[in-house]
Amino acid sequence: METQPRKLLDQVRDVIRLKHYSIRTEEAYVDWIKRFILFHDKRHPKDLAGPEIEAFLTHLAVEDHVAASTQNQALYALLFLYREVLKQPLDFPIDSVRAVRPKRLPTVLTKEETRRVIGQMSGIYKLIAQLLYGSGLRLLECLRLRVKDLDFSYRTVTVRDGKGQQDRITMLPDSLVAPLQQHLRRVQRLHDEDLAKDLGAVYLPDALERKYPNANREWAWQYVFPADRLSVDPRSGAVRRHHLDESTVQRAVRAAAQAAGIPKPVSPHTFRHSFATHLLENHYDIRTVQELLGHKDVKTTMIYTHVLQRGGLAVRSPLD
Repeated sequence: METQPRKLLDQVRDVIRLKHYSIRTEEAYVDWIKRFILFHDKRHPKDLAGPEIEAFLTHLAVEDHVAASTQNQALYALLFLYREVLKQPLDFPIDSVRAVRPKRLPTVLTKEETRRVIGQMSGIYKLIAQLLYGSGLRLLECLRLRVKDLDFSYRTVTVRDGKGQQDRITMLPDSLVAPLQQHLRRVQRLHDEDLAKDLGAVYLPDALERKYPNANREWAWQYVFPADRLSVDPRSGAVRRHHLDESTVQRAVRAAAQAAGIPKPVSPHTFRHSFATHLLENHYDIRTVQELLGHKDVKTTMIYTHVLQRGGLAVRSPLD
C-alpha cells in the first residue's frame, strides 16, 4: 500500500528541524508560507513563481503596512521554501515594493536612570536586568544561558548561537558574581528535586542530544534562569523545564520604569543600548564595544555615537 506524501507544511517543518533552526523560526516560517498560500487562493507554491512572490510582498508593504523587518522575514521564509523544500531556487531578483525601514535612534537611559529602574526591581528580574546592562546581552541570549556559559574565574559570559548563529564572549561584572552564585545554588536545588522525580532533562539541539545522550540531565547544561513550572516540548512532547518566558521580564522592566518615573519607552533591550552608550561615554574603543555586542559590522555599533550627550561629533551648540 502506497503511503501518502507528507503535507507541504509538514515537509517544511521536517527540513527546518533537520537544519536545527529554532522553534521560533519554525513557527514564523510556517505561518508566512501558509499566508502566502492563502493569499493565492490555496494554489500550491510549486505552481507559483517570482511574480506571485512579488505580489505577496508588495501587498504586505502597501496594504498591511508591515515593517521592513517583517517583510524581510516573509521573504526569507519563501526563499527557504523554494530553495530547501521544493528545490526550485529563485534565480532572479524579487522586485517588490519594499517596506520603508525607518532610521530611528535607540532609546538609551542615563547611568542614573539605569540605576533607578534596576532599583525598582527585585529577585530574579533584578538579576536579569543587571546582567542585561552589565554584559550587554539581548534578552533571549540572557534567558538561554546555560550554567556552563558562566565562568566566574575569568569573569566571562559565553553567548552561544547569538544573533546570526554566532558565539561570542562578553564580560561578567564583578558585582554579579556573588548574587549569581547564590542564585545558582537555588536553581541547583530545584534541579535536584526534578531529578528525584525522574525529570530534570533540559532541551538540547538534536545534534548535541545525539552526541551526548545523557547531557540533558547534567547540571552544566541547565538553564541559568529556569521557568517556575514544567512544560511540554511542542516538538518532542517531552516534559521539561524550559527557561523563563521573556514576556515576564518585559512586563517587570516596564513596571519598574513606570515606578521610577522614567518618561521613556523602556524595554529589556534598552539595557543593551545603554551598556553600549555608557562604554563609549567612558572612552572605550568602538571596536571593543562592537565585539562585546556581537555586531558583524562596526556601522551597526556606530549608531550609539549619535546618542551620546554631545552627539557623535562632540559639537557644542553656539548657544552654549
